[in-house]
Amino acid sequence: MNFLDDLNDSQREAVEYIDGPSLVIAGAGSGKTRVLTYKIAYLLTQGYKPWEIMALTFTNKAAKEMKERIMRLVGDEARYLRMGTFHSVFSRILRVEAERIGYDANFTIYDEADSRSLCKSLVKELGLDDKIYKAAEIHNRISRAKNSLIGPAEYVQNRELTERDESSKMPMMGKIYTMYCERCKAADAMDFDDLLYNTYLLFRDNCDIREKYAEGFRYYLVDEYQDTNYAQQQIIQQLASHHKHVCVVGDDAQSIYAFRGANVDNILDFQQQYAGAQLFKLERNYRSTKKIVEAANGLIHKNVRQIHKNVYSENADGDNLSLSQLSSDREEAMFVCRDIRRKIREKGMSYSDFAILYRTNSQSRPFEDQMLKDNMPYRVYGGMSFYQRKEIKDIVAYLRLVANNNDEEAFKRIVNYPTRGIGDVTVNKILTLAREGGIGVWEVIRDIDSPSYAKHFNKGVASKIRTFRELIEGFVSKIATVDAYELGKEIVQQSEIAKELYSSKEPEYLSKQENMEEFLSSMHDFVADAREEGNPTGLLDFLHEVALLSDRDKEVDVPQVTLMTIHSAKGLEFPCVYIVGMEENIFPSQQSTDSQRKLEEERRLLYVAITRAERYCILTYCKSRFRYGKMEFGAPSRFLRDIDRKLVNVEGGGGYAPSMQPRQMHQAHSMRPTHFAVNMRAMTPREQSSEQTVQSGGGYSVGDRVVHNRFGIGTVQQMEGVGDSLKITVDFQNAGMKKLLAKFAQLKKL
Repeated sequence: MNFLDDLNDSQREAVEYIDGPSLVIAGAGSGKTRVLTYKIAYLLTQGYKPWEIMALTFTNKAAKEMKERIMRLVGDEARYLRMGTFHSVFSRILRVEAERIGYDANFTIYDEADSRSLCKSLVKELGLDDKIYKAAEIHNRISRAKNSLIGPAEYVQNRELTERDESSKMPMMGKIYTMYCERCKAADAMDFDDLLYNTYLLFRDNCDIREKYAEGFRYYLVDEYQDTNYAQQQIIQQLASHHKHVCVVGDDAQSIYAFRGANVDNILDFQQQYAGAQLFKLERNYRSTKKIVEAANGLIHKNVRQIHKNVYSENADGDNLSLSQLSSDREEAMFVCRDIRRKIREKGMSYSDFAILYRTNSQSRPFEDQMLKDNMPYRVYGGMSFYQRKEIKDIVAYLRLVANNNDEEAFKRIVNYPTRGIGDVTVNKILTLAREGGIGVWEVIRDIDSPSYAKHFNKGVASKIRTFRELIEGFVSKIATVDAYELGKEIVQQSEIAKELYSSKEPEYLSKQENMEEFLSSMHDFVADAREEGNPTGLLDFLHEVALLSDRDKEVDVPQVTLMTIHSAKGLEFPCVYIVGMEENIFPSQQSTDSQRKLEEERRLLYVAITRAERYCILTYCKSRFRYGKMEFGAPSRFLRDIDRKLVNVEGGGGYAPSMQPRQMHQAHSMRPTHFAVNMRAMTPREQSSEQTVQSGGGYSVGDRVVHNRFGIGTVQQMEGVGDSLKITVDFQNAGMKKLLAKFAQLKKL
């Protein structure tokens, strides 16, 4: 049997064309990997030798799996194919040709930690402020420059880059970049980005070597071409210019990595860059139901810059997408967990059938908390669980030290974070004195000026220790009078953790900032819940809850719900997908609303999220979230209006803001405030007049329908006590049964 018989007509046409450059646009779930695999196998049957084919992927895992599939099709000769990531393939070429660019064949490859260490050393050597010149940010800027093929000489001549550096108070960035490259060369080392940058220079400056590889490899194939950066695109052009035998495969509708340097123009402009390039479209989706595919199509067709295609499915029609409005992120997490349990119970599904997708890492926290409380197994894919993230562990260490001054592990973690000049030598002296005296570390710090301890520290170090002691003691003095949230807020501000995390606008720091704010939101939720339920609201009580959650946050070898950012979900699929946080300034993100190009990438990101779903796709958004120290009310994401309403079942008040006229919606979308001060669904005057805040002491009857700003809608089941002691038991739709103190609950009658 001819193995090409396994392909549909579109796939087969893409595989069999090998006479010139070709672009294969592979819609979501359309069999992209199969086409690449079969095309390489087909080349081997058409007289190409394995060593004449170069296939470039974005992960070594993808290359390995592809090679194994090819071997099953054509036999062991496939083992000699040159396949791998851009970096792995070109690093081998650089080792062979190292002498031509002034390197030894045994050059070292610096990993990210090595690169950042070198950046840190240069900052110290130049006498610069390491709170401004952060190693991570310096390395990120150098990386972006190299991937844009901008060397140190071009960098210092680039006005846009130098003005950016000056505006961010880093005018010495060009000097650091120059020194960084000089030090790498002197150490006979290349960093990860040099593997592309130096390959480009090798081919640019050595025509004979470029021709050797251009002729030696008769066919080039590139996977996920929409994710290539400028350097990768230029290297492919250098190599494929000889015979034009190049095939790139990808989907412009799934280009979502601009923050890593990916350039969607590479795939959009391929046919202009390669004269006579043939275009093949894989439009049949084998993954999802018809309605999911139609909804995704309607969304992505709103983008202006795209290669138009009509993705279709021959699977079952399936259910409509579901859109639910929730009162808060707390209720959102409760709703999702409840719906997962219902589907498992009613449809025989497994925990591993479910994925919860969110725009930013910080959004995992309420879902993790709820799943831990519900004993629901989960895993955070492609990242750490919320309470294991460094910035969260740092904040928790401060809280622990304030609650227990002799917590040695907490002390070691944060005594010099943020940097306050108390180095390892000093810390080890304090620990040694504590152990020799059989006492806790804080007793040494408390008595640092006593004769027995003072002799071990010079005046400058002793002063820094006293300053740290006074900082912690100031927090300790408030434990009995201030609730956990207020004290936590004060700690992250006065310790300068907030200043440290807000000192950069790099994506890495933006994520840390969001996580810190989300942790403070968790403290706010804890205090609000405890107050309403008549429980203690102090720091010790909060730490007890965090310890219980963290202790249960362990990997288990059982089916698990997957939590992940949408960026991490690309290439994966699940029977049921929840896309949460569908609100303006979350999705699309606030940083993306200032340009059409950024907005179109955000829309592609939602397209990727929807097309991960095989059978069920549920979208959710919240009327309110506690963010940045205040309760925010927002508008539903503008992208929800891009989806055909006939394909969406709306629950909980509607996601299409029916009470707003089109002009009003347009005005809301064009606004650029920090947040939208409107409800997810604007209330009608009749609804507003029927909603009444119940004051402490009465106004309730069993059976009353009420709404709570975090738990959503519920029904009064029982009342006990009077006046300030009145407790009301409410059965909430998603939060379940809650017994609340009426004077704090702020329930509203419907």
